[in-house]
Amino acid sequence: MRVMAQVAMVMTLDKCIGCHTCSVTCKQAWTNRAGTEYVWFNNVETRPGQGYPRRHEDQEKWRGGWTLNRRGRLQLKSGNRLQKLFGIFASPVQPELKDYYEPWTYDYASLVNAPLGDDFPVARPKSLITGEDTKVEWSANWDDDLGGTTEMGHLDPIVEKVRRESEEKIAFEYEKTFMFYLPRICEHCLNPSCMASCPSGAIYKRSEDGVVLVDQDRCRGWRQCITGCPYKKIYFNHKTGKAEKCTFCYPRIEAGIPTVCAETCVGRMRYIGVFLYDADAVTAAASAPEEELYQAQLDLMLDPRDPEVIRQAKAAGIEGSWLDAARRSPVYKLAKEWKVALPLHPEYRTMPMVWYVPPLSPIVDLLKEQGHDAEDAGNLFGAIDALRIPVEYLAELFTAGDTGIITDVLNKLAAMRSYMRDITLGRDPREEIAQAVGMNGAEMYEMYRMMAIAKYNDRYVIPKAHVEDAHRLEEMGCSLDFEGGPGMYEGAFGETSGRPMPVAVETFQNLKDRQRSEAVAGSGGRVSLLTWDRDERPDALFPPETTGGPGGSPRNTAGGAR
Repeated sequence: MRVMAQVAMVMTLDKCIGCHTCSVTCKQAWTNRAGTEYVWFNNVETRPGQGYPRRHEDQEKWRGGWTLNRRGRLQLKSGNRLQKLFGIFASPVQPELKDYYEPWTYDYASLVNAPLGDDFPVARPKSLITGEDTKVEWSANWDDDLGGTTEMGHLDPIVEKVRRESEEKIAFEYEKTFMFYLPRICEHCLNPSCMASCPSGAIYKRSEDGVVLVDQDRCRGWRQCITGCPYKKIYFNHKTGKAEKCTFCYPRIEAGIPTVCAETCVGRMRYIGVFLYDADAVTAAASAPEEELYQAQLDLMLDPRDPEVIRQAKAAGIEGSWLDAARRSPVYKLAKEWKVALPLHPEYRTMPMVWYVPPLSPIVDLLKEQGHDAEDAGNLFGAIDALRIPVEYLAELFTAGDTGIITDVLNKLAAMRSYMRDITLGRDPREEIAQAVGMNGAEMYEMYRMMAIAKYNDRYVIPKAHVEDAHRLEEMGCSLDFEGGPGMYEGAFGETSGRPMPVAVETFQNLKDRQRSEAVAGSGGRVSLLTWDRDERPDALFPPETTGGPGGSPRNTAGGAR
């Protein structure tokens, strides 16, 4: 047994309101450079829908992830090493620009400079690729709130599969039954197919926290990683000729701060914690039969309270603070102890480390619309069993088609609602509700506190990097505060080149300055979302508010800018 640590995330989909704040803040922090206009490391998809890039889940077309060969061994779905060698100079099996969208801006100058006349000036969309007028036909969330689903919803790969596998043709009435949002980031897999696909070995998985990164110095722009990733969460920067992906905000994680998307999430739906797993068992788990993949991935997660696991972890050099974080980890409780969080598409065999609690709200909303008591245990359990279409759809997302696991999870969530409802109304809690789903009242109450009213420090249990690891963790990148992102060096890699800076050191210094100074610290008063810890209040972000009419004195508002 070789114990390793993995920073992971859980998202509770019932709490996502589709505001896209996570996407916007991530883009502002990480993809605000030339060549990344179309890139969304974090995006929120409406389900049912085609997703971003378009139909990324259709692995029969895109050939992402892993499959088992005739000998039962793992093999990249895009082909073995010899097949990939023949196609190294041409990789046609990947999304095109139309599958993402052609980035655009608007001709605002025509609004500002238009002469006085009888007609209203129009700001036409202009392509950022060609500079010519363009027509906006697709974007990162074209299916937002089921927009256009009646015309294009049948193109959702999961809808196609559910229809194909049904004995009868299912009428497309998903939009009448349910809708939910699905935020997606890089899965930072235990068995990443992107890393195995890279001919130059530029993609690597950090041993200290499991974050998957792209070495911009070694990347040669082969783009095989884009084909290999079944989630299509690696993007090609046409300015630099390099591949880029979600970094799990590693400069923030090293400082014990959650990712930008988690920090700014309006619904407080994201949890970050630590898993301990057996690295020697990953290949065997990923090679399990499809119906056993979920359980095989669960079995990889080791009990951080087991004395033998603790001994092996210490022998592997895992620090005591990481072991303590693993014991308090919210992702371990949600995924392993309570078994309500599920991996996204385990059938891709990448062992993803971003987990999801499936939504119960479609069932609750439907009961309310029909005039039933939506939190009564009898009504909820019966509705879960009757609404087969949502369960099948969720099963194709999270359990490789196993509806029984989805039903068990939804029953636990329904039981939690019913159990806590009696407590809220001042009634005696009914232990039989918890026992019906294999839990007890104490566990049910703890799960409620974690999922409904968890405090900041309960949702984010992130151990800081140790001082002795500082040099080893020092990644060479470029500051994201100005033009010149990772890999933008002088020479043949684009005209927007910049001087490389150690991001981790810069982050450490900024955090230290803030901790030791009462004034706003940073570079010239600037604030980076990568290191923002909510203690800064720059005037540009929170301007003073003038009150009292003429002669009134300005004052700073306690709630910030309005």
